[in-house]
Amino acid sequence: MTGRRKKEIRFSRLYSFSCFRSSSRDEHSQIGQKGYSRVVYCNDPDSAEQIALRYRRNYVSTTKYNALNFFPKSLFEQFRRVANIYFLVVACVSFSPLAPYSASSILGPLFLVIGATMAKEALEDWRRMKQDVEANNRKVKVYDRNHKFQDTRWKKLRVGDLVKVHKDEYFPADLLLLSSSYDDGICYVETTNLDGETNLKVKHALDFTSSLHEDNSFQQFKAVIKCEDPNDDLYTFVGTLYYDGQQYPISLQQLLLRDSKLRNTEHVYGVVVFTGHETKVMQNATDPPSKRSKIERKMDKIIYILFSVLISVSFIGSFFFGINTEKDIDRDRNVKRWYLRPDRTTVFYDPDRSALAALFHFLTGLLLYGYLIPISLYVSIELVKVLQSVFINQDPDMYYEETDRPAHARTSNLNEELGQVDTILSDKTGTLTCNSMDFVKCSVAGVAYGRGMTEVERALAKRKGDVVAHDDGNTSADLQGKSIKGFNFNDDRIMNGQWVNEPNADTIQNFFRVLALCHTAIPEVNQETGEIAYEAESPDEAAFVIAARELGFEFFKRTQTSISLHEIDHTSGRKIDRSFTLLHVLEFSSARKRMSVIVENDENQLLLLCKGADSVMFERLSNDAQDFEAITMDHIKRYSEAGLRTLVVAYRGISKEEFRSWEEEFMKAQTSVSADRDALVEAAADKIEKDLILLGATAVEDKLQKGVPECINKLENAGIKIWVITGDKMETAINIGYACSLLRDDMKKIVITLDSPEINDLEKRGEKKAVAKASSASIANQIREGKLQLSSCEGNSISFGLIIDGKSLSYALSKNQEDSFLDLAINCASVICCRSTPKQKALVTRLVKKGRGRTTLAIGDGANDVGMLQEADIGVGISGVEGMQAAMSSDFSIAQFRFLERLLLVHGHWCYRRISMMICYFFYKNIAFGFTLFWFEAHASFSGQPAYNDWYMSFYNVFFTSLPVIALGVFDQDVSARFCLKYPMLYQEGVQDVLFSWPRIIGWMLNGVISSMIIFFFTTNSVLHQSFRKDGQVVDFEVLGVMMYTCIIWTVNCQMAVSINYFTWIQHFFIWGSIAFWYAFLVIYGAISPTTSTTAYQVLVEACAPSPFYWLGTLVVVLSSLLPYFLYRAFQTEFNPMIHDVIQRRRLSSSELETSRDLSKKTGYSVIIFKI
Repeated sequence: MTGRRKKEIRFSRLYSFSCFRSSSRDEHSQIGQKGYSRVVYCNDPDSAEQIALRYRRNYVSTTKYNALNFFPKSLFEQFRRVANIYFLVVACVSFSPLAPYSASSILGPLFLVIGATMAKEALEDWRRMKQDVEANNRKVKVYDRNHKFQDTRWKKLRVGDLVKVHKDEYFPADLLLLSSSYDDGICYVETTNLDGETNLKVKHALDFTSSLHEDNSFQQFKAVIKCEDPNDDLYTFVGTLYYDGQQYPISLQQLLLRDSKLRNTEHVYGVVVFTGHETKVMQNATDPPSKRSKIERKMDKIIYILFSVLISVSFIGSFFFGINTEKDIDRDRNVKRWYLRPDRTTVFYDPDRSALAALFHFLTGLLLYGYLIPISLYVSIELVKVLQSVFINQDPDMYYEETDRPAHARTSNLNEELGQVDTILSDKTGTLTCNSMDFVKCSVAGVAYGRGMTEVERALAKRKGDVVAHDDGNTSADLQGKSIKGFNFNDDRIMNGQWVNEPNADTIQNFFRVLALCHTAIPEVNQETGEIAYEAESPDEAAFVIAARELGFEFFKRTQTSISLHEIDHTSGRKIDRSFTLLHVLEFSSARKRMSVIVENDENQLLLLCKGADSVMFERLSNDAQDFEAITMDHIKRYSEAGLRTLVVAYRGISKEEFRSWEEEFMKAQTSVSADRDALVEAAADKIEKDLILLGATAVEDKLQKGVPECINKLENAGIKIWVITGDKMETAINIGYACSLLRDDMKKIVITLDSPEINDLEKRGEKKAVAKASSASIANQIREGKLQLSSCEGNSISFGLIIDGKSLSYALSKNQEDSFLDLAINCASVICCRSTPKQKALVTRLVKKGRGRTTLAIGDGANDVGMLQEADIGVGISGVEGMQAAMSSDFSIAQFRFLERLLLVHGHWCYRRISMMICYFFYKNIAFGFTLFWFEAHASFSGQPAYNDWYMSFYNVFFTSLPVIALGVFDQDVSARFCLKYPMLYQEGVQDVLFSWPRIIGWMLNGVISSMIIFFFTTNSVLHQSFRKDGQVVDFEVLGVMMYTCIIWTVNCQMAVSINYFTWIQHFFIWGSIAFWYAFLVIYGAISPTTSTTAYQVLVEACAPSPFYWLGTLVVVLSSLLPYFLYRAFQTEFNPMIHDVIQRRRLSSSELETSRDLSKKTGYSVIIFKI
């Protein structure tokens, strides 16, 4: 856009922008009071008064730690975990005589685990710090003492600084807009980073500052701003500007927020009002709600169970220790175990004080059996989840090339939760659909134009059994050979200027003229190609302007008071330029549901051009109804059924006397300072928007995203319930539901609505209490009838779909009806909530999450979906047209809805299975190890003597068994991704929590106990009563410990090998490498001086390795330990297989069948092939 044109436009005179000025001066009377005490000295940040206020600079930090608090704060985070507190206490007590092992052997692994976790925290925080450094060191032009704008880093900005921001740059702080490259001081702002909306917002400066256009015009500019204190409200701002003895109220329309971007404006000048963490965007930067997966919460309970087991075995040991100790000296002072010298001992072993000795032994037992608690569990799970997230982020099948966006796991805490989703709650627009509006049909003067078929219409025709021709979908792009964004219309009757030959050519001309004039879009001319593009506030508005252009009414220029079109004259058929004087714009809002402009044409006729929702437009039509009003209403209904978004187009002529009278009243309402100003303005607008002449209706399509029906069908086959919560009309939502396979022909529909004559009559009479009472009773009755329908079809294969509108939903979510509504909804196959507000989306999500007790997933793409995403157990954001707000507030982000299928059925299933098996295996291996200590202590009269060397025990969880379980958590697959998608019912293993149920957890624990018994009793009974070496020596304490430990290392690692379904070289390396590392450790550690290696000195090289019995015994014990699990899995797979067992068998069978088929071709023998 040229600078010359910019200087011509003064939109601030139009209602569409001036209406947003401060609504009441009463607000500004609060300046100087509590909450409104901020003072800014404009263009004078070095003044003594400004410095005395000591406002924060613009430096921003989003890190969790800094150099001073990293260690104390990070350590506090680590010791919030119960297991880490336990090991810290154990480490402290290990310095006392109570400890059965050296302090260093427990401190080393503890420091390693906590250090690794702290290193991970530091790395994540370092990445955040890099982002902060990048933002803080961006540059912006700041007005200095030499009256020039110099580049300055963002972090050095101060309150009161005067800055200049150029096009496509971000605002470095919250600025008060002084002027812009436009004469009247307007500018366009993109707030995607704040609210997720991509449509441009218009801001405008105060009239007296908008004339400051040049750099040198600020030499004498000094002013004072008094305004509200820093707060998190993005949608309000109250302040007063004091300049040259005058006071000027300022509002949100003059505030440019940090992290929003300047668009379609060459530059703006502004004064810094809020800096750094006092800016509104940083005030809103709260941490998202903390979410923990169900597996993690259950894991805490298992830790408590293991603590109970730890206390129990310690109590049992101390109880028997006390009994044995008391018996060591009888009443006659006879000594039973003389070799322990019970007559000369300490308090830890005193037959005369056996109870006290038992108490000390209990404390020793708590230390000794601490290996029941896996010290490396938490850090291993965190590492595994991070690596799982890397695989999700780098999955090429979830990469969307069109927007260059891969999937992104924004948190790794919920990976396994993806495999347990029971209910999906989805937005529609931009989530199931593209949120890219195309003009596809219209109705003008009762004639329907537009021959293409939408996807919803095809689904509708298919439901009715109609034959759909493939060429029915021809579009303008097919015919013209190029795609036009926003225009997908095809009808020879009015395209290429043919509309002039239609019998209703006058009405068609007026219809498309309204579309070309009734908007706030800005044309941008490409200087090289001459093509015109439009910056509009919404995709719908852009589609209307583009449609008008393609059908002969090209909007090409906008000035301060006029809009110019290239259009076809329907009488001559020639292209002419026509200019319209723009007098007022009555802008669209969610309350008004319509937009109007008042223009004057070349013939000095005043025209009001209006477009809006049918619910507000038909009641404003003239009493002299057009012949085609009923036909138009029928067309609108058909368009809605086809999933299209509709607007009614109308106009009327206005006499100059009526306009002058109305404008006087309207301007009086605008300048009112009373509390009811907004109501007065609305009433004035209503007075002119009446007696309209109907022209027709538009229909724009928001197409379904690619693969949505197939994705929904696959997710439903996986047993996942899908709810759609949308703001669309019921007819549109229902037909979109059919198009995306959410609703099916064989479904019975239960529709809950308050659209009844009785309630409508009460609403017209304004009896609010009676309306509320009747509505509540009606909803309760409809819910009751719906439940009766469900119970009458119980036992049949009939499925139900529930559809409810927003007004009904507000009553259904009340305290006395929410349980009944939820009971009805969860028994329906699909649920669609229409006309829902963002708050209702969050409330429905909370109801499902708490009422079902199952995992819920919410998916959306806009700022209005953030509450729903944060309320659900898992929030998935679509990084789409409506910005990144939903994606930034989500736990996972994807570019297209269809990627949800792979995210859940593949990655979700794998992550759930991996984490479940990993945790179960962790508890198995620790119980197997810990109980060998218990059996040995029982064998040694509960003396508290550990069976193994201190460093054997310390390295068990850290080096000898940790890497294979990490490989399991990262790489294992029960079936391939193709089979996960081919057999979606496999997903039910996670929904039903089959792999982490209490019976399965207890089963793994029992497996650990059985393995420990086999290892201990088989080893001791096989070696204690015979010679172990060639010279006839028997097994001593050191050799027995090494032999048992070797059996444990082999058993738990081979158990991993038996449990794994999918081997990679990494898993082989970790499993067999861990075993090899045990032997290498024995050799290296055993070669150290015996004062350090103690019982490990040369134990492998000199004692164990030369003995064949050591190797043979290890083989027999390991096979015996694995046998129970092997038999159990063989029995389960054969007689009670899980879903993945069946699929694995089918996969193997299909492989064999293909081989048989190949063999039959070669040999000529016929082979019977069974289809699976």
